[in-house]
Amino acid sequence: MAARIPAEERLTNLVVALMATEIGLTKQQILDNVSGYRQRADAGTRSDALEKMFERDKDELRSLGVPIETIGDAADPNDLREARYRIPQAEYDLPSDIEFTAAELAVLRLAGSVWSAESVSGDAQSGVRKIRALGIDGDEPIIGFAPRITARDAAFSPLQDAIERSRVVSFDYLKPGEDAPRRRRVRPLALVDYEARWHVYGVDVDVEEDRTFLLSRIVGDVAVSATSFDPALREGAGERALSGLEQVAAANSALLEVTPGTEAALRLGRRATAAAQGIRVPFVDLHILADELASYGPEVRVVEPAPLRDAVVARLSAVVDAHTDTGARA
Repeated sequence: MAARIPAEERLTNLVVALMATEIGLTKQQILDNVSGYRQRADAGTRSDALEKMFERDKDELRSLGVPIETIGDAADPNDLREARYRIPQAEYDLPSDIEFTAAELAVLRLAGSVWSAESVSGDAQSGVRKIRALGIDGDEPIIGFAPRITARDAAFSPLQDAIERSRVVSFDYLKPGEDAPRRRRVRPLALVDYEARWHVYGVDVDVEEDRTFLLSRIVGDVAVSATSFDPALREGAGERALSGLEQVAAANSALLEVTPGTEAALRLGRRATAAAQGIRVPFVDLHILADELASYGPEVRVVEPAPLRDAVVARLSAVVDAHTDTGARA
């Protein structure tokens, strides 16, 4: 029985494959390597049926505006027996004269922040590897066709599933300064990426108030319950979450002196504003910013606020102590 690969996934994999090569792929290479065709071939589907499926898919993508190019024999362009197919990325890019409003750009930035090649399905990755094994160079990552999410936090997937199903979740959450995590029950409404860190925004069931939790502080597994909530609560949740984080950042800023030309100057400068004594960097979480600043070592010095300066000094002192202890034991 043929593998049940959804048509939309097969079309996505076809686009990924055709964008991954400059010289194009033959029909046979596509049928042998692209997920959606390959499984049907392995299940015994006749080659003529697969070819008809490919032709239908090709026509459908073209009808959607995907510029699939057919490359014939150089000596006889009309001979399409060994034709190659590709999607020229230059033709797939947005026109240079397109303009977006500030709101549209914000949505695009949010979408772009979660696009990455690592989250391509295993079948798609396998197909690209097989294409490369044929001696055909692939250009990865392929950005801009399908949204793909990559998250290091183990909590991401179960939270995303709970949001889509409108289910209450439970997890242990450890805040800085606390000795043990606290159990939280939450109606998760949105996952948002802010300052390159994932947050879940929702309603804390025990206090019936909106809360935003940093995924990296979730301890252990996320339990998805059978208790559901009104899906209408999710409407506009992402915008509310980002607005709340931006308000917190606007109310908190650090005055820093940074060595020019360093990694710290490059990374911090992207979100900083110039100040008389250095730069001002807005922040949401003092402890997270302290971790980042400590990683730059002597490249940055905290002028204010004092609690942030103390937190950075404590982290650097801990590093020195750890290395001193190691040296003493050696």
